[in-house]
Amino acid sequence: MKTKNSSSTSRHIKASAEKIFTAITDPALLVKWQVPGDMTARLHHYDLREGGGYEMSLFYPPGDSKAHGKTNDKEDRFAAKFIEIVAAKKIVESIRFQSEDPLFQGEVVLEILLTPDINGTAVTFNFTNIPPGIDPKDNDAGTKSSLEKLAHLVESH
Repeated sequence: MKTKNSSSTSRHIKASAEKIFTAITDPALLVKWQVPGDMTARLHHYDLREGGGYEMSLFYPPGDSKAHGKTNDKEDRFAAKFIEIVAAKKIVESIRFQSEDPLFQGEVVLEILLTPDINGTAVTFNFTNIPPGIDPKDNDAGTKSSLEKLAHLVESH
């Protein structure tokens, strides 16, 4: 059930679940597709195993005067912990933004589902417990942008 602090975003991608899983779990590829819009990313560390995780910063473009980061003026820094990893099927992460603002604190849960079909794979990102400072509609828009980049990355290779 979708609640006000959740979002669910799906996209059909013309690639195998295995290829998409690799793009989701390869640190060199993660920084290419997980950033929405014109943002850039830097991975601080990465440990792909249940109980492991990663820390990443997403940076708003320098010329963007409207954007305001959760961590500082132009940065959203977060730590993700892998709760469950099922190769080419499912990844569950808990995510915490680094922020002094209570509106951006708390543990977001992200469930990524890969469902193969005859023409590729349905990729679904389910977010729950989105902090009150993040509009689920904005989260959905950012996820759509990231999924578009993911599709472009795996469909073009």
